[in-house]
Amino acid sequence: MATTAQREAQAAILGRKGASPLRRQETLAGYLFLLPNILGFLIFSSVPVLVTFSISLLDWDLIRAPRFVGIDNYVKLLTGDPIFVKVLVNTGYYVAGTVPAGVILSLMLALAMNSNVRGISFFRAVFFIPVISASVAVAMMWRWIFNTDYGLLNLWFTTVGLPRIPWLSSTAWAMPALIIMAVWKSLGFNMVIFLAGLQGISAQLYEAASIDGANRWHRFRYITVPMLAPTTFFVLIISVIGSFQVFDLAFVLTRGGPGDATNTMVMYIYNQAFQFFHMGYAAAIAWVLFAIIFLITLAQTQLQKRWVHYEND
Repeated sequence: MATTAQREAQAAILGRKGASPLRRQETLAGYLFLLPNILGFLIFSSVPVLVTFSISLLDWDLIRAPRFVGIDNYVKLLTGDPIFVKVLVNTGYYVAGTVPAGVILSLMLALAMNSNVRGISFFRAVFFIPVISASVAVAMMWRWIFNTDYGLLNLWFTTVGLPRIPWLSSTAWAMPALIIMAVWKSLGFNMVIFLAGLQGISAQLYEAASIDGANRWHRFRYITVPMLAPTTFFVLIISVIGSFQVFDLAFVLTRGGPGDATNTMVMYIYNQAFQFFHMGYAAAIAWVLFAIIFLITLAQTQLQKRWVHYEND
């Protein structure tokens, strides 16, 4: 006589066999819906990325026939290019300036916007406008704001008795100016992500903490921060990746100057590829940038296990 467990196992097997044609049809339909996106990813993303690696092994200027040079481009990049070291330091400076400031300020802004007061939707939309504004238009506006002679910032400085700052003509101030503009533009995007995370925290947690005597700081420290840890981790990841890939804002605002003070990795790739036509060298720089971003993202993913906790953990 078959046991109850054996009968349940046989019924499950028969059920799977009976439903297998329908499941195969549903699976096939799902893959057919995904096929256009998969083909687009393979044709326009994966294949070009792999091709760039082969180009990085060549000496090619788009005119003469490409010549295979092996890893010479990488050796030159890592051992004999002082400009690469300069742009790497510049990019690290930019990342260190934009990521912490952007995360902290956007979190503070999200906390301020996470209320039910009348007209709050209007202010949320206002803070999101820079995100959807064209980068070229934003950079042109900030070029006027940072102008040494008639810019709004220096006009305000002179009004309160402070000296004018040569924002875009000084090697010391050009990168801070770029960081200020970048943080301002991305603030609304991170705010929306944090706002979604804040609205996902149960109000009962705050009510229980208030009953237990917790003040506003304690509620923020012991409820908001831990519950927002997954959201903060996501914002950190996309902020770091986006900061390493900065190009348009720096290109329009300063074109990498003065004296390569705001020249970044992606701008250096652009210059090598489309100004000097060193296609192989530019591809090698791109792969080094990919390796840097990959290693930093991998380190962030490993470190997040120490401070990010999910509800189902």
